[in-house]
Amino acid sequence: MNEETSDQSPTSARMGATTDLPHDRITVARFRKAFPRARWSDRLNAWFVPGRTAEKRISRWLAEMEAQADAFADEKGRDAFAFEPIKSRYLEAAPTAFQIRTPYSRATVDEIREIPYARWVDDRRLWTVPYRSIDELRQRWPAIEAAAERSEPEARRARREAIKGTQEEEASKARARERRRKRYPVHANDPPPLDRAVGTHIGIVFFTGTDGELADPPTVTEFYFPAAESEDYVWASWRSGSLEELATTWPARTPPTQSERDRGWWMPDLEELRIARRDAKSRQRAQKRKQRGNASSERPAGNP
Repeated sequence: MNEETSDQSPTSARMGATTDLPHDRITVARFRKAFPRARWSDRLNAWFVPGRTAEKRISRWLAEMEAQADAFADEKGRDAFAFEPIKSRYLEAAPTAFQIRTPYSRATVDEIREIPYARWVDDRRLWTVPYRSIDELRQRWPAIEAAAERSEPEARRARREAIKGTQEEEASKARARERRRKRYPVHANDPPPLDRAVGTHIGIVFFTGTDGELADPPTVTEFYFPAAESEDYVWASWRSGSLEELATTWPARTPPTQSERDRGWWMPDLEELRIARRDAKSRQRAQKRKQRGNASSERPAGNP
């Protein structure tokens, strides 16, 4: 086997650990230098390292190699950015990573989440993206920036002013009124489970019950999802889930099928749960700020 030492002995009876490596000479040479007692096993088709702590030592070495590769990829990404920078008020090239600060919008978050290794830093209220992900960042940046600009307070106010007195404004108000009723149409013969996280066309909710009131198909179609002909729907009441409830909900393995979407409810997948957990966390923070504000206003004058 060229420069590799073949070991046909029954390594399974020896104390140690095995690992597979990329088939390039540089990596193998570094591995042989770090583990001089390592031997190639034709039977296992892997490298065998003897010793009681072999598995831990191999894992540590692989982590170091990965960190070095990431550092090299970050350096290449930093050079690529210096050659062709992304100029935007929402993006800052910090020493260790890109930093993204934008007004909140679901579209912006959805785009950023698709970038490998993107991470939300809660205490700083920004996203970080490592330089190694510059290609994906560059590809998605036009959509991210456009969504951020649409979410600026001035842009939101301009849209509201533009639709004043129009049918679009009335439709928007009607949707808001309907949502405040906290009801949702469900099949009379196929109701969702109660008091557990359920995916719907208005997000993840916890259904609490129904009094059997029939939901008229035009309302179902206008505000929720296309009502099927020859199907009876009833109104079910719902509530939002707490962060603790959502954090302990086990996600579905696959996204909802078309038949489940047509039905109107399904078991939520991981991506839906992540969005719901983020929203619940925001509600929890807002509630805590409100409680602190109330406590401050009730504190007697002169007390620290």
